[in-house]
Amino acid sequence: MVSLPIHSFIVFLLVLSVADQISAVNEPETEPVPAPWPEQFHAVLLMNKSGSLEIVDLWYDWVNGRNFNIIQKQLGKLSYDLEWNNGTSFYYTLDASKTCRTVHFEVGILRPNWLDGANYLGQRQVNRFLCNVWEKVEFLWYYEDVITNRPVQWIFYTGREAHVMTFEVGAVLEDEKWQAPVYCFHNDEKKSE
Repeated sequence: MVSLPIHSFIVFLLVLSVADQISAVNEPETEPVPAPWPEQFHAVLLMNKSGSLEIVDLWYDWVNGRNFNIIQKQLGKLSYDLEWNNGTSFYYTLDASKTCRTVHFEVGILRPNWLDGANYLGQRQVNRFLCNVWEKVEFLWYYEDVITNRPVQWIFYTGREAHVMTFEVGAVLEDEKWQAPVYCFHNDEKKSE
């Protein structure tokens, strides 16, 4: 008679275990959501477009409505891409040529939640990081480290790849460095995109 209650207890535990496993199988797994970008950060990117290499010093400052890319082409010129949230972008050099092109886009800089609505593609191993991968409007694939939620890489549909080398949350470039040169404001070469 003593063995019956122990046997019943073991059967009860087995039934509970099986019920938990069945419940876990029936619950749909929720897909991860890409982390919003920090409102301010600095990143160094290695850009590769079919073997054409660049180092991009990226300063993102959503708080002040600005984004700045300082671009060093391999064995080439240093150029600047300064973008404002009002849609104005300045593409210029600081060398003797004093080139500057001003472009107005309908949208400003990327919002911190620009990846909302991206299509989740699963996990992939990229540059020794396990990443969640999303595709956004058939334009780019975004790779985010599973553990830290930091961006690792993004690939544009054109084949251009951005590899994130450093990512400093909260880093801010000094205000005086956000000013386009005066010759950008006297240049007749202005476009709307």
